Amino acid sequence: MNRKALLNRIASEKQPWDVIVIGGGATGLGVALDSVSRGYRTVLLEQHDFAKATSSRSTKIAHGGVRYMQQADFALVYEALHERGRMIQNAPHLVYPLKYIIPTAHYWELPFFGIGLKFYDALSGRSSLGPSLILSKKQTLEHLPTLNPDKLVGGILYMDGQFDDARLALTLALTTADLGGVPLNYCPVDSLLKTNGRVDGVVAHDAFTGEKFELRAKIVINATGIFTDFIRRMDEPHAEQMLSVSQGTHIVVDGSFLPSTTALMIPKTDDGRLLFGIPWYGKLVIGTTDIPMKDIPIEPKPLKEEIDFLVKHSSRYLTRPIRHEDILSVFAGLRPLVRAKGASTTSKLSRTHRIEVSDAKLLTITGGKWTTYRRMAQDTMDEAIKVAGLAHKPTGTKDLPLHGAMETPDRSPNSVYGSDIAKIEQLGDQEPGLNEKIHPNLPYTYAECLWSIREEMGATLEDVLSRRTRSLLLDARASMEAAPKVARLIARELGHDAKWEQEQVAEYLELAKAYLPA
Repeated sequence: MNRKALLNRIASEKQPWDVIVIGGGATGLGVALDSVSRGYRTVLLEQHDFAKATSSRSTKIAHGGVRYMQQADFALVYEALHERGRMIQNAPHLVYPLKYIIPTAHYWELPFFGIGLKFYDALSGRSSLGPSLILSKKQTLEHLPTLNPDKLVGGILYMDGQFDDARLALTLALTTADLGGVPLNYCPVDSLLKTNGRVDGVVAHDAFTGEKFELRAKIVINATGIFTDFIRRMDEPHAEQMLSVSQGTHIVVDGSFLPSTTALMIPKTDDGRLLFGIPWYGKLVIGTTDIPMKDIPIEPKPLKEEIDFLVKHSSRYLTRPIRHEDILSVFAGLRPLVRAKGASTTSKLSRTHRIEVSDAKLLTITGGKWTTYRRMAQDTMDEAIKVAGLAHKPTGTKDLPLHGAMETPDRSPNSVYGSDIAKIEQLGDQEPGLNEKIHPNLPYTYAECLWSIREEMGATLEDVLSRRTRSLLLDARASMEAAPKVARLIARELGHDAKWEQEQVAEYLELAKAYLPA
């Protein structure tokens, strides 16, 4: 996947595209892949990097949604459970089953949660990952040895999924390109084009060179997540707001706080939310919060009260309390929630997706969640075919292996490359030092960084350290220390000068500071 080649392709294309997708997060990438899987000529435009915003900042769970069982949203849970199965089937190098345990402090909670999770099992049908089980106190502590035993009477074990969100997003882009689509990062859309009052194209530009281009298409799809209303107002300046945005924050600590391959699920915090402790690449990800937000920054900042909340609640359940100085990284994401009357908090808003077609035939898809990205895309393209009058073709994504798909022997950070790992190993052997780690506390090599530039459209230091590798989220301090040498590698590969290199390091260090608790 080469950005320059893709830019040259859209510059030389004379015929209108079938589909233009605006937005390179989970939703937009899913739509673009569904479109090319049906044989439509497709281009995707992302203003920053793929998964720059919400789609790289999730809790890393591929799940049906236990919380939505409490809200009796069984249709959403059913859909998500079956999509979870497809994620694991189509990308086994990125998505896999994980055990979760709900600890209980009262004996009545065992049948209470147990019955609910048996219904959860039943909804998954053939996509089941295994039955839920009631555990004794001893069995619970065997799975989670650092769980606080005080007041513990047992636990409920159930199965859900886990994944690497940014890497899955990137894999969707790679698969789209493999099938002949054109996914482009750093190409902001400046305006929509209309003919006879109908949206039929966009004006965009290359964020690095400033070069402008006009693209025409049979339909334009707005799949911009938290920026949905910005694009809608390019079409209708006075369009009513569609979204309520909330912020979810996570903290990352060393895996020794919960040394297990099983996740912890706390069923109810002081504000009524679920809280997860997820093992991830040797670390423990704890989240999330739910704070309504008015502003929509591209780089949301965790609030002190969110960090305090996560430290306080997680420490209640562990034998070794977490201190602020133990936090390796803290990250926040914004959820695009569809507005609803009568919802007292954003945590009560449904994660069901919504498709809207404007009078000018701009199609908007928003809401939803990572686990249902594929079904959201299928529904979107089914509607797009009708709106644009495209020849009907069925989706090809239900059983489509994603780029690199293969069973991996472990869940190490480099397993996310799937079948590409052999090529990365060959690359590492071509030059002394490429097989060295970029930092003693990070699992990534210089060869992986070089691969991300050559083959995965990584263009900046942040692209490489935040989303191609997950260095920034795993250990922000270590990533800051690794930054100068990685920037030098990028500059050498892309032909940038020392000034560019210095600016990249300075920008990255400033950004990474926000991933450390104050």
